[in-house]
Amino acid sequence: MTTWCRFKTGNKTSYGVVEGDQMIAVEGTPFGEHKRTAQSYPLASVKLDIPVRPETFYCVGINYKDHILKMAKMRGVEPSFPPKPDIGYRTNNALIAHDEDIVKPADAGDAFQYEGELVAVFGKRCRNVSKEEALDYVLGWTIGNDVSERNWQKIDRTLWRAKNTDTFKPMGPWIVTGLNLDDMTTVIRVNGRETDRFKTNNMIFDAPTYISEVSKYCTIEPGDVMWMGTDGVPENIKPGDTVEIEITGIGVLRNKVVQGK
Repeated sequence: MTTWCRFKTGNKTSYGVVEGDQMIAVEGTPFGEHKRTAQSYPLASVKLDIPVRPETFYCVGINYKDHILKMAKMRGVEPSFPPKPDIGYRTNNALIAHDEDIVKPADAGDAFQYEGELVAVFGKRCRNVSKEEALDYVLGWTIGNDVSERNWQKIDRTLWRAKNTDTFKPMGPWIVTGLNLDDMTTVIRVNGRETDRFKTNNMIFDAPTYISEVSKYCTIEPGDVMWMGTDGVPENIKPGDTVEIEITGIGVLRNKVVQGK
């Protein structure tokens, strides 16, 4: 098991390996040749960046049964389950790192919500792979917060601003290799109060299924990411709130909400 981080020193962004409360700088990247250097820093002293800037940012929707059932009940409609794996895309402009601020636009409504998600980070080029071999192409796992403005989500033809506005996609704090998805639990807290807890791998279509299906049509490149959806019923968040998403074996992704102009 290795914990990869991406950090800033001055104007330079580099990769490092986290060991306890120390971070060892690395020459190269986890997606190619690399070697540890003699430089190490106290982890608390470094500014973490998003753990990867993907070429392609895949995002899974409606992938947890309980989430679909509870959301349908809230809306007073019959639940509709996806008949097959379906994938969408998000944009890199929306990505921010651990401990950076989520900015709520001035014209955003009250239905402004978090979604805690497991994120697969790919380490090898992946094309037309079987479900059985799919996880061999995953370098490791990180955490995502799929911030969503629900009113925009209803009225826009696409999700271009409801999901992709600047700062709407916190991701981090790092990438952890060698995890067993069946052992993982996702916990979400707002201002320290637990609002959701669910088995991370309690998906309708699991990660290997999605990876295999997408790879039939799209070449997945090293450094690409795939966000795997959320469970439960997200609550509204507002400026001043702090959202923490914790996933077993990875850690905690924490971001504060601030008011935009």
